[in-house]
This record gives sequence, structure tokens and C-alpha cells, in this order.
Amino acid sequence: MVMGPGLYCDIGKKARDLLYRDYVSDHKFTVTTYSTTGVAITSSGFKKGELFLADVSTQLKNKNLTTDVKVDTNSNVYTTITVDEPAPGLKTIFSFILPDQKSGKVELQYLHEYAGINTSIGLTASPLVNFSGVAGNNTLALGTDLSFDTATGNFTKCNAGLSFTTSDLIASLALNDKGDTVSASYYHTVKPVTNTAVGAELTHSFSNNENTLTIGTQHLLDPLTTVKARVNSYGKASALIQHEWRPKSLFTISGEVDTRAIEKSAKIGLAVALKP
Repeated sequence: MVMGPGLYCDIGKKARDLLYRDYVSDHKFTVTTYSTTGVAITSSGFKKGELFLADVSTQLKNKNLTTDVKVDTNSNVYTTITVDEPAPGLKTIFSFILPDQKSGKVELQYLHEYAGINTSIGLTASPLVNFSGVAGNNTLALGTDLSFDTATGNFTKCNAGLSFTTSDLIASLALNDKGDTVSASYYHTVKPVTNTAVGAELTHSFSNNENTLTIGTQHLLDPLTTVKARVNSYGKASALIQHEWRPKSLFTISGEVDTRAIEKSAKIGLAVALKP
């Protein structure tokens, strides 16, 4: 495995996972089974209000080739074919959605000791071209994320990011939305044995002159149970508890309350993921 600055999406990822990952406000149920030939079959159901969505996906691995196919309740078929390391540090991803004939895309990822590159191009006459690149090392990384629409000749995305990493601290700074939004994030490991960590993210929008601050923490109650909590500057406080009651099978319950309108009902979410 190549050690280096990673990809652009890795900048600030630790803080984002701490603050937003696994929080649910609705109900989700996922079951994964494996056939005798090694095919992984995953069925998911998602209930949001009165709306219920479901999908079934399969994953087949053969040496360095992985094929994922997912079918949802709208009869869309999502197919992703991944070739892992046809050359050292390289990954090739081909994806498309049926019946959308314009959804085809080819993506290349390359990881190096001092760089990480991710580029993709749509398989259409006037494709959308994406490029992100990071240069640096395990401590300091600087990158950019660009999208260019060849149909209009305009950049649809233009972002830049900086990350600083030590053994127990990760700080990042990102300029997004073509320079309209700046975000700073912080992740600090307090106690590795119990995976205790704190994190924060501050976002400023220049167009409306608004600031959003979110702070959070996580802690292992025991080797199988994690608790997390967060609060933002709008007064919304959230908490969750996640228990791994068997290997890779997770039960998560989370809640959110608006402290500025405490008379409103709290949002309660539930997620169950079952694997053999």
C-alpha cells in the first residue's frame, strides 16, 4: 500500500467522519449475504417519512477485478467495474447507470509517495471532465479539485485544500464554491486506547456573510460500543450510540434536538446493518 498524501477527498475526511458519519434521522435496514461462489448480495431499505426506498446490490470479486451492480425501486441499474492496480498505485473505475445513456464515466486514480491524482471523464460527445490532485507527504498536503464542462466551456467546480497531519492531530483548510466558501476543520485524538477524539469545523460563506460552527466528540464505551455527540452554531444537538453486536453487524440509534425550539419533537433515526 502506497503511503503518501492520499487523494483530494481525504483532506479533512477524519473531521467530517467524526462530525457527520453514521448520524441518521430516518430508518435504514441493510442485510448482506454471500453465495457459495463468493458473490456478496446486499439488500437495503430506507424509510424517510412516508416514503420507502429499497435497492439490491451484488458484488463479485475476481483477483483485482471488482464488479458492483445495484438495482433500486425506480428501476435504475448502477454498474461499477473497478480494476485495482493494473499498474503499481493505479486504479481504474468504469461506471454507468441504465437507462441513462449519458451517465457513463471512466475514472483513474493514482497514488504515489508524494502525490495523489484522481481524474474522470464522461462518455458523451461533450463530457464533464473532473480532475483533482494532491502533492505533499504524510504530514503536509496541498491539492485542488476542478470540474470543466466541455459543452459550455465553463468550470463548474474550482476548489483548493490544505492539510497538516501529525500523530494525533489533523488540521485542514479548504476553499470551495469557486472561492465563495472557506472551511477550516480540526481533528484531535485524545486517547487512542478508547478511540476518544474531538473535532470541529468552521465554515464561512462570503456571499451571505454567514458562519457555521460544528463541534463533536466520540468515545468507545467498550470495544464494541461507540458513542458520538455534536452541536452546531444553529443550536442543533445530536448524539448516537452504535453497537457491533456481531462482527461487521452494526446497530445504530441517533437523535437530534433543536435547542432553540425545544418544544418541537426530537428526530430519532435507526440503522441496522447485518453481515454473516
